Amino acid sequence: MTARFDGKVALVTGGGSGIGRATALAFAREGAIVMVAGREPSDLRDTVALIEKEGGVADAVPADVTHGMDVIRLIKTTVERHGRIDVAFNNAGITGEPTPLAEICEAVWGDVLSTNLTGVWLLMKHEIAAMKENGGGVIINTAANIGIHGRVPGFGAFAASKAALSTLTRTAAREYIREGIRINAISPGSVDTDQSLRPGETTEERDARVKAETPIGRVAKTEEIADTVLWLASEESSFVVGHDLVLDGGATA
Repeated sequence: MTARFDGKVALVTGGGSGIGRATALAFAREGAIVMVAGREPSDLRDTVALIEKEGGVADAVPADVTHGMDVIRLIKTTVERHGRIDVAFNNAGITGEPTPLAEICEAVWGDVLSTNLTGVWLLMKHEIAAMKENGGGVIINTAANIGIHGRVPGFGAFAASKAALSTLTRTAAREYIREGIRINAISPGSVDTDQSLRPGETTEERDARVKAETPIGRVAKTEEIADTVLWLASEESSFVVGHDLVLDGGATA
């Protein structure tokens, strides 16, 4: 049986941990050549090692998506080494420390927006150009359910950046679908990663909080998010365009 991504090249940002690492592993298991990118070279090396241990093919480029030249180098290096980009999962993001809106400093606001919104715009800008040269491709952006409901105090910058990213995804999807580039987003809720922990909160305390707050009663596994990304990247979702798929166990229902 042919794997869904045999011979395809998949780029994953934020690939050094969490959802990014789980998704990179999932793409590799399905036959893709995976390029992982992120700020921490050691984390990227660990992801590549995990993929190679399973017999997959992976590569890594350290990159900060808030720096335009880093993004250009990332896309150029991926194309030079592997010929093209078939799928891009733009997953790098930060939450920022929980702070009431009127107390957020400009530097923190700028960091969150630069990473979660401007960084994804920069990635799409150069991914789209590369994909057009190759006749098309698929892009999936990581937004968040807080961008839809905005009900978590202290995360105004994060919520604003993710709401804007969801809208940017829809705009880009309409602009480029006729050129063979299919663009969607995912909006996870609480996932079993460090980002889901509030300051000073233990994993057990988080699990109890999420059980009380969320209809499904638990956090998502990173593998569950990865499975959804692969579905959106595959031909199985070929008619899905400009959609923001919410993965939050009913929290926004």
